[in-house]
Amino acid sequence: MFSKQTKTTARGPTKIEPLPTPIASVDPTRKVAPKVASLISADITIEGGVTGDGELQIDGVVRGDVRVGRLTVGETGHVEGSVYAEAVEVRGRVVGAITSKQVRLYGTSYIDGDITHEQLAMETGAFFQGRSLKFQRPAPQPAPTPVLAPPAEAQAKPA
Repeated sequence: MFSKQTKTTARGPTKIEPLPTPIASVDPTRKVAPKVASLISADITIEGGVTGDGELQIDGVVRGDVRVGRLTVGETGHVEGSVYAEAVEVRGRVVGAITSKQVRLYGTSYIDGDITHEQLAMETGAFFQGRSLKFQRPAPQPAPTPVLAPPAEAQAKPA
């Protein structure tokens, strides 16, 4: 694996080898925009539902259901309707049900409605009026065992 090299007395110019090129080539003309949360600012009121797959921050008012990938309700944010998201962080008000895998209620939050969750975290000072319902994951079903037929001798009974 390792071997001792013999000493050479004549020193020549050292050769610098280029770095290996990456396997996947990068196209310099293609630019990927970073994922940025959409924002409903404090001076905006939306009458109706909001739907999407990305991240949403609400600092204004939404009167309707919100169904997004990730939701943050800011301190001035207010949602009147149901919330469905993978992750929810609330610093403002939500009047309605929340259904999410991860829910975090900060000390300034006000929730009036049921929360269905896998993980729920609440800071001191958070107001929550409703039920906390944990997702019920279905129990893993055992593989069906084949039913063996009884031996032929047991089936034939002498009369």
